[in-house]
Amino acid sequence: MTATGTFGLSSEARNLHWLLGNLVEEVPGVRSVAVVSSDGLLLLSSDPAQNAAPTEGRRTTGPRGSSADLATIVSGIGSLTIGAARLMDGGGVKQTMVAMEEGSVFVMSISDGSLLGVHATPDCDMSVVAYHMALFVGRAGHVLTPELRSELRKSMESTQ
Repeated sequence: MTATGTFGLSSEARNLHWLLGNLVEEVPGVRSVAVVSSDGLLLLSSDPAQNAAPTEGRRTTGPRGSSADLATIVSGIGSLTIGAARLMDGGGVKQTMVAMEEGSVFVMSISDGSLLGVHATPDCDMSVVAYHMALFVGRAGHVLTPELRSELRKSMESTQ
């Protein structure tokens, strides 16, 4: 995690950190993960250097190595797809996936307008990544209250 620890956090915040850590550790090909609030602020993130195995000739860290960069990308993709859905009368956006030559970015909505973003390797099993993201969203969505979002923001600000 980018936070130096979860000491002093509420049990709900510690649980979200644990869920995020499990997502990174249990899903092959996941490089980094970020949870972003509806207003684009980083709430939770993983440390890409901790879960990426070195591969010869390939970059193994997240976008530019920064969780803030992933949060910016996730927020932008989320905003763009929400706007597109409105223009097309498509309803709410559930998930967005961008496949690139050197990786993929997945963005999934969380119940309160927050977003879960995952940066993965190009050879990841997309259905497995999406499944585990849906599990995270299902477990995290109901506990991500305004109070918890505020606590997570303060925690992220204190570590930067």
